[in-house]
Amino acid sequence: MSPAPVFEHEIDFDPANAAEVLRSVPASAGVVSLFGHAATDRPFLMQSANLRRRLQRLLMPAEGQTKRLNLRDRVARVAWRQTYSELESLLLLHRAMSVVFGAEEARRKLRLSPPFTIRYAVENRFPRIYVTNHLRRRSLHTTFGPFASRLDADRYREAVEDLFVIRRCFMELHPSPDDPGCIYGEMHKCMAPCQARCTDAEYLAEAERTLAFLKTSGESLRLELETERDHASAEMLFEEAAALHERAAKAKTVGRIADALVQPLDQLRAVILLPCPESDEPHVQVFAFAEGCLRGPQSVSMLGVRLAKEQEQVGSSLFAQPMMLAPVPLGAGAAGQSEGSAEERLLATIAQLEDEPGTQDVVTLGDHLAMLRRWYYRPEKQRTGVLFQREAGAWPIRRMVRAAAKLLQPTPSTGTAEVVTLPLSLPS
Repeated sequence: MSPAPVFEHEIDFDPANAAEVLRSVPASAGVVSLFGHAATDRPFLMQSANLRRRLQRLLMPAEGQTKRLNLRDRVARVAWRQTYSELESLLLLHRAMSVVFGAEEARRKLRLSPPFTIRYAVENRFPRIYVTNHLRRRSLHTTFGPFASRLDADRYREAVEDLFVIRRCFMELHPSPDDPGCIYGEMHKCMAPCQARCTDAEYLAEAERTLAFLKTSGESLRLELETERDHASAEMLFEEAAALHERAAKAKTVGRIADALVQPLDQLRAVILLPCPESDEPHVQVFAFAEGCLRGPQSVSMLGVRLAKEQEQVGSSLFAQPMMLAPVPLGAGAAGQSEGSAEERLLATIAQLEDEPGTQDVVTLGDHLAMLRRWYYRPEKQRTGVLFQREAGAWPIRRMVRAAAKLLQPTPSTGTAEVVTLPLSLPS
């Protein structure tokens, strides 16, 4: 099968006119496929920060004796697509490799592995939480992630377990007063259901409090403790109130250990904005993660939007808001992309991306979560773009437009947005 639908341009390659052919390839980042002469040959897929330079090294005559790979006599056609971000290159390469090599081989070549998550074992008689990177469709609503690494997931799990008295053991329990128990039961850090020191209902109530903590990033426990603290303070029980205040502060601290991206996987929704210097008009790329799939990109025009310079001597937030400099003519730019306000255009694009079909395959979900994690969990100085999540059931559209305006500001060093590409081991 051919990955041609992934690519926008295709040209026949003739070694005699290699220089002329390569001049038609842009000297910019993108994804490229090299097709052999035989229909049964699998194409050579790769991404590069400079397509023309990379193809020159592969297809131009070798100079002298060298061990450098040269495919000049084995390539019949060249197909490519220009990209404007690392995330777009990775997503397109994953789609093309899945078609050519199959999903499992594409996953291996791109080094994609499901991210580590924290799962609440609701199906167990005595629920517990544990770290895993094995996804199950039926338990996505009680699986929380993605985390940057197993170390981060374990750190969060241990901090949560210190706030509650649920079990930490993994074996199947058969409650009996003769059970030897464990050290956590002796330290009163577990309700010791193995020794029948609590009823099933009592243990389940504590486990439900743990699940609520995970779903609200600690807000449920913090509010509960602050209510008890205020009641104790009103009753003049100041020592008890001080202890409750300390526990509330600890719950708040533990809730902040997990990144804001950590959500129940079936509810994970995110929008990513990236700079897109594709034309004279200012554009941003929009990706959406919903229903287990990373979708996009879609280009949205920011024509007429500029981030006003903040005035140091004026404290008003008016100067920090995006401003429309001039009326936007109807029909300008791409069809439908420059009509209405920037907020309306961005919301329409997000709605279009969210309407695309999702996936019921947990393997595909793991691949897309891995790509999202690879882009998101990196030093901010190395990450191009910004991610947004819903707030109170709605997208923070004003902050999103402001962020888009900031992305389009030229960098001090180069004057253009930096494009970072991911090093990749190429298929043989």
